[in-house]
Amino acid sequence: MKRPAGTGGRSPLAVVFLTVFLDLVGFGIVIPLLPLYAQRFGAGPVAVTWLVAVYSLMQFFFAPWWGRLSDRVGRRPVLLVGIAGASISYLAFGLAGSLTVLFIARAINGVMGANVGVAQAYIADITPPSERARGMGLIGAAFGMGFIFGPAIGGVLSRVDPAAPFLAAAALGAFNGVLAWFRLPESLPASVRATMPPRETGLRARFATLTGAGPRLRGLYLTSFITTLGLAGMEATLALWADRRWGLTQETVGYGFAVMGVVAAIAQGLLVGKLVKRIGERRSALLGLVLMAVGMAGIPLAPSLPLVLVAAAVFAMGQGATVPSLTAMISHQGGPAEQGKLLAASQSLSAMGRVLGPWLGGLAFAHVAIAAPYLAAAALALFALVVLSATLKTTTEAAA
Repeated sequence: MKRPAGTGGRSPLAVVFLTVFLDLVGFGIVIPLLPLYAQRFGAGPVAVTWLVAVYSLMQFFFAPWWGRLSDRVGRRPVLLVGIAGASISYLAFGLAGSLTVLFIARAINGVMGANVGVAQAYIADITPPSERARGMGLIGAAFGMGFIFGPAIGGVLSRVDPAAPFLAAAALGAFNGVLAWFRLPESLPASVRATMPPRETGLRARFATLTGAGPRLRGLYLTSFITTLGLAGMEATLALWADRRWGLTQETVGYGFAVMGVVAAIAQGLLVGKLVKRIGERRSALLGLVLMAVGMAGIPLAPSLPLVLVAAAVFAMGQGATVPSLTAMISHQGGPAEQGKLLAASQSLSAMGRVLGPWLGGLAFAHVAIAAPYLAAAALALFALVVLSATLKTTTEAAA
């Protein structure tokens, strides 16, 4: 596909990478500090859990709508609105005077947080099918780098004032909005934008992509949901497990997340493209699921901290291979005018996995064993492997 006009000689891929990276740095600044900040307003463990989950819950309902809107009006306006919404929500966090305001700000962030799905659609617009997994890998690399720099910046600023990280995230969002306004071109030509009648904007229409999907798309969506469900349960209990098992502090756990972020960023930004060229998207996704299962099972079973880091690195490499390959395969299931709809539906399912995963992981941690969320996540990765293998085999045979 041709390069969008108005890039000023810059690759649109580089511009959208920078836009998503800055967006996720702000997200990374906020997330690690959110529970502690909420406790200043009297939030107990249950309230903190819901404060974390309300973002993903809102994304589940609203991400498909934003995706369909981006198919109609273009990616650029939707990305700009999402950046502005995130910045406003972070400002509300920093100026909040009650827990109610925190919940409202968090909900606004979730409602407006369509950037990842729309950015993936942007990548699909500007990359040929053979380069799509590499392009999606850059979005994954932006995730990894955002969660490397964001928590570190937030930790430093929290020493100044508890609200400082949130105000800094708001300022970063404002800068990102200005950058995107002047540097981010439109990727979807008006000639190929989908026309969506008003009757298709309701909730039922937003789920039509999921319920009306063909066998291959359903299998890919299910694989993505199962994988995210296990991941979210593992991530939500990691700090608790590290404290119970090894007596680690939150700061040390943050370093562990940084290590996984570095490995995931390298895997998704540098290795995925080469891996896909060598073995293809299907095998890359399947191999990634195997590595994820091995890594997630290895984390609680490792007899020493260095081996825990090795297991975490194996997991991160698997995630780096699986996520962009799955996303690329989903994007192949529709034409240019359907990319926003397809990828936003995938983002919506992932959001629901991030609502249910922490709840189920917490129950398993509290009532089964502290290793249970990780072993369950490994089992879910293997189940996703079976689902994906069966999906690819069945649909390939049907096509033949």
